[in-house]
Amino acid sequence: MYLHPGKLLLRLLNKLQMKIEMKPTILILCTGNSCRSHLGEGFLRAALGDRANVQSAGSKPAGYVHPLAIKVMAEVGIDISAHRSKPLTEFLEQPVHTVITVCGNADQACPIFPGQLNRHHWPFFDPAKATGSDEEILQCFRTVRDEMRRVFEAYAAGLKDALKSR
Repeated sequence: MYLHPGKLLLRLLNKLQMKIEMKPTILILCTGNSCRSHLGEGFLRAALGDRANVQSAGSKPAGYVHPLAIKVMAEVGIDISAHRSKPLTEFLEQPVHTVITVCGNADQACPIFPGQLNRHHWPFFDPAKATGSDEEILQCFRTVRDEMRRVFEAYAAGLKDALKSR
């Protein structure tokens, strides 16, 4: 069967579009979008690869990603240095499959997003509020990173299993 190259290209583009549309968006929210939400985003992106569109945002974004968040993620081989602090309003007009809040304030301020099917609230201590010596503060960031890694990698493993069964 001969298929005109233009029709073949159109079919391929349609299949590609369907694959893009099937990729769920997972939005991780925190108040400042400077630390915990970026740790979660980094772990999910690393674990899920291109299986999901993983993003993070804040209800009151700080406008920067905390340097110690970048540092502790680099220690485990995940680069979040290109992440940026974003307001959750950037996502109100697009379908969001899953919302994960990682602090109490974001859970209370979290709107319902178009297409939202799932919502999880996993509160973690804010290491940006840690006090003590530089080393004690860095250790706090590492502790929170490690706690979040366990939770987000377990979630990603379950999600990968669910996506396989589609």
